[in-house]
Amino acid sequence: MPTLYGTELTSRLFLGTAQYPSPKILADAVEASGAEVVTVSVRRETGGHLAGQEFWRLIRQLGVRVLPNTAGCFSVKEAVTTARMARELFGTDWIKLEVVADEDTLAPDVFGLVDAADKLVAEGFKVFPYTTEDVGVAERLVEAGCEVLMPWGAPIGTGRGLANPAGLKTLRARFPDLPLVVDAGIGLSSHAAEAMELGYDAVLLNTAVAKAGDPVKMARAFARSIEAGRLAYEAEPMEPRDMAAPSTPMLGRAVFE
Repeated sequence: MPTLYGTELTSRLFLGTAQYPSPKILADAVEASGAEVVTVSVRRETGGHLAGQEFWRLIRQLGVRVLPNTAGCFSVKEAVTTARMARELFGTDWIKLEVVADEDTLAPDVFGLVDAADKLVAEGFKVFPYTTEDVGVAERLVEAGCEVLMPWGAPIGTGRGLANPAGLKTLRARFPDLPLVVDAGIGLSSHAAEAMELGYDAVLLNTAVAKAGDPVKMARAFARSIEAGRLAYEAEPMEPRDMAAPSTPMLGRAVFE
């Protein structure tokens, strides 16, 4: 099971908490998923609002670990300030770091991301950077002190699945011992299984569950697919072949004259 910043988890599914039809459905979906970590947008949930206080009470009742995020931050200064607010509000050094480059794609600003990660690590934060599958950027984030990387599968909320499986596979090979979590773009349980089959340690998703017709059933589906994908990876799957290979031995087949 994954160990992130010294914390061992029993679930490989991280779940977002936005866009659910109701607090009860959110709570039921988290329970059905078996997730031990949920992400919370600091911009959306603030301690000074009644809604934020009710939300925080719900999260405490679920008994899960909170991973606050800096979603919606377009500058290093904004992301660092938001992370500091999150630590005060939620009482955790864990932070999912987002520095967004573009409003249309919500792609990570990789230059700002490295800068912000460097600053936050120096302040004692345990940074979970939302990044791309670029190996060079990953190297810089690790050098900055990040002990976990969260490369995107596809742009946030698109549900397209793994847009660059080859790139994700290369990243996994470059960092065989570093916890890697596929974050964003997952739409189907099969997408999550594919990520796990590549050897990733966990998957973080939100919209695919929250916007499903039945979020609770979808959360359960993702939990099972992630388990299946991980088992397949650990079983060491066969390598693809260019030519057919008979599964039944040719020796001893009937010969007709």
